[in-house]
Amino acid sequence: MSVLKKLAGQTALYGVSSILGRVLNYLLVPLHTKIFDPAQFGAVTELYAYMAFFNVIFTYGMETTYFRFATKQRDIKNEIFQQASSSILFSSVIFSTILFLLATPITIALDFHNKQEYVYYLAAILFVDAISAIPFAKLRLENKVLLFVSTKMTVILATIVLNFILLLGVKNDIKYVFIANLVANCLIPLILFKEIRRFKLTFNWELFKPMLFYGFPIMVMGLAGMINEVLDRIMLRYFLINVDANGLNKIEAIGIYGACYKLSIFMSLVIQAFRYAAEPFFFAKAQQVDSKNTYAMVMKYFIIACCFILISVTANLHWIKYFLMNELYWQGLIIVPILLLANLFLGVYNNLSIWFKITDKTYFGTIIAILGAFITILFNMLLIPWLGYFGSAITTLVCYSSMAIIAYLLGQKYYPVPYKPISNLLIIISATLLSYLSFKEWNQNFWFNSIIKNSSIFIFTTIVLILERKSVVQLYSKFKHR
Repeated sequence: MSVLKKLAGQTALYGVSSILGRVLNYLLVPLHTKIFDPAQFGAVTELYAYMAFFNVIFTYGMETTYFRFATKQRDIKNEIFQQASSSILFSSVIFSTILFLLATPITIALDFHNKQEYVYYLAAILFVDAISAIPFAKLRLENKVLLFVSTKMTVILATIVLNFILLLGVKNDIKYVFIANLVANCLIPLILFKEIRRFKLTFNWELFKPMLFYGFPIMVMGLAGMINEVLDRIMLRYFLINVDANGLNKIEAIGIYGACYKLSIFMSLVIQAFRYAAEPFFFAKAQQVDSKNTYAMVMKYFIIACCFILISVTANLHWIKYFLMNELYWQGLIIVPILLLANLFLGVYNNLSIWFKITDKTYFGTIIAILGAFITILFNMLLIPWLGYFGSAITTLVCYSSMAIIAYLLGQKYYPVPYKPISNLLIIISATLLSYLSFKEWNQNFWFNSIIKNSSIFIFTTIVLILERKSVVQLYSKFKHR
C-alpha cells in the first residue's frame, strides 16, 4: 500500500498542473464561446487539431525514449539527456522552417486566405513546445514535481491572462489566441534555465541510433493516437454534409463539437496527471517481484476513480453547460457522456500499455494504435454523413474500447497481469448505466432535479462496496492495525 500511496501522492501533485491547470484554462471557454461564434471557434479548433499532429512529429517519441534509456543506463543519463535534447532542437529548426515556407499553400488549402500569420504563430509554438519536452521529462525523472508543477502553472496562468488582455483589450481576433499561447510558452526556457544551462549541442550516432529505433514506433503510436483524438475535427469538414440536421454548416458544427468536447476534459486531465506519475513509476517498479500485482491493483482503483468522474460530470451537466456562454453550443451536450466513457477506456489502455513498453515490444503498441486509427477513419467516414458530430463521439468510444480490449488480450499472452476483467467490466457497465440515467431530465425544479441526478453517485458507491467488499475489508484491517 505504501507503493500505491506514493503513486497516488505523485499523481495528486502532477494533477495540480493538469487538473487545476485545465480548470483554470477552462476559464477561456466562456471567454471564447462568448466572443467567437461557432464558426470562429471551429476555426480555432481545427487549427489546434492540426497542431496536435505536428506536436508528435516534432518530438518523435523522444520523451518516452529518454525515460527508458535514462533509467536503463543510469551511468550515462546525462549523455542521454544531451543527445535527446540536441536531436529535438536540430529537427525542430528544420520542421519549423518547412512550415514557415509552406504557410501560403497551407492557408489556401484550409480556406484561410491571407492568414499566413496563423501558420507562423503555430510553427513557433510547436518549436518552443518541442525543445521544452526533454527538460520537462528530466524533471519528472528526477522527481522535481514542484518545479514541474510551478512551471506548468505559470505558463497556464500567463496564457489565460494574455487571452483576456488581448481579446478584450485589443481585438477579438482569433490570431490573439495563438499569440497568447506563444508568448506564455516562451516563459518555459526562462524558468527552466537552471536546469538546461549546461546543455551542449552534441551528436553521438552510436547512442542516438538505438534511441531513434526505440522512439520511432512510439512516434507512430503518437500519430495514430492523434488520429484517434483529433482527426474527427478535421474529418467533419470533409464528410459532414453542408447543412446538418440542426441547420449547422461544417465549420459551425466543428465549433460546437470542439466546445462540448472540452467538457470531457474532466476525464482526460485526470488520465494525463496519472500518466505523468505512472509512466516513470511503472518503469521503476518493473524489476520488482510483486510488480504485476501492483499493476493490477492500480488498474482497479484507476477504473473506480474514473467511473466516479463519469457519473459526477454527467449528473451535473445541467449546470456545467452554462460555462458555454452561447446557447448555440448546448445542442452538443449529448456527446459529453459518450466522450467521458471513451476517455475512460483510453485511460485503461494507457494502463495496459505498460507491458509492451517495459518488455521493449513497442511494435505491439504501434500495431494497436494503427488499428485504432483505422477504426477512427472508417467509422468517421461511415457515421459523420449519417449522424454528424454525434457519429464522431460514437467513433471515439468504439476506437478506445477496441484498443483496450486488444491490448488486454495481447498482454495476457506475452506479459500476463492478474487483472480482474469481470469485476472491472461490471464496475464500468454500472457507471455507464447510471450516467445514462443521470443525464435525463427528471424534473423541472433545478434543485430536485439535481438531487435525483446526483443520487446516482451514492448508488455507484454502494455497488463498488458490494463488488469490492473483500478489498475494502482488507484496506480497513490494514489501517485499523496501524
